[in-house]
Amino acid sequence: MVSALSIHKLRAISDLMRLPRQQGTLLLLWPTLWSLFIAADGRPDFNILAIFVAGTFLMRSAGCIMNDIADRGFDPHVERTKDRPLANKRLNVIEAIIVMTALSAAAFALVLQLNRLTIMLSFVGIALAAIYPFVKRFSHFPQVVLGMAFGWGAVMAWSAVRDEISLVPILIFLANIFWATAYDTIYALMDKDDDLRIGVKSTAIFFGSSVYKALSVCYICFAVLLGGAASLMALGPVFWAGLAITLLLLLAVVAKVKKNPTRQTAFKGFEANALLGGIILLFISIDMNL
Repeated sequence: MVSALSIHKLRAISDLMRLPRQQGTLLLLWPTLWSLFIAADGRPDFNILAIFVAGTFLMRSAGCIMNDIADRGFDPHVERTKDRPLANKRLNVIEAIIVMTALSAAAFALVLQLNRLTIMLSFVGIALAAIYPFVKRFSHFPQVVLGMAFGWGAVMAWSAVRDEISLVPILIFLANIFWATAYDTIYALMDKDDDLRIGVKSTAIFFGSSVYKALSVCYICFAVLLGGAASLMALGPVFWAGLAITLLLLLAVVAKVKKNPTRQTAFKGFEANALLGGIILLFISIDMNL
């Protein structure tokens, strides 16, 4: 019979991994799958697809734990994060490290089934994930580093299919930096007052009163760069229609957050990005399978 203590720990581990909230997994997954589907001409090998889907879930979960370990001194002082398992002592650091190590090992075991180039590239991804939690201490641009960490899967996915790196995945990687900077700035708006009080830096603070203009510019740059990758691969009108629709919806998100700048609206704007990334994948898949 499972004890009440064990159930308490399992719930805490679930919260540590963000199991109830998978928006972050989707935001990490979409650029990876954009690249994977384009590299595979719209029909990726099932085994490679499964490896990247599972690996994305595992690494995002491990990354959340890494972030919580790094931020355990900050989180108790932020309204949004004060109930995280390390912040409220439901788990200790050793327990968190054990879970993070197990998840990372499982993810690396999946990567080992891919080609040598992709295995080597995975170490860059690990480094980016490890650096990200500490950037907010000395730079206003942790969102940019998050975009690099979340976009690196696009480079790995391309190499897993084609055993090379070309301009196309690099453009997808760069596009994701702008996309992630935008949606994570919207997310950071929820914590802006708390961050100012405790000395944590973010793009939401850096852009100040120009934050909504900066968000629009980031989304436009994202669309231009992703469109550049699509042009190199000669994607057709279905993709372009999907990209145009998505950009308009992203700009509408900015307008909505600007009109009603509350925590709830900012979170809904962040969530919308997780849905819209999937819409882009849908249009890529349709276009390449016509």
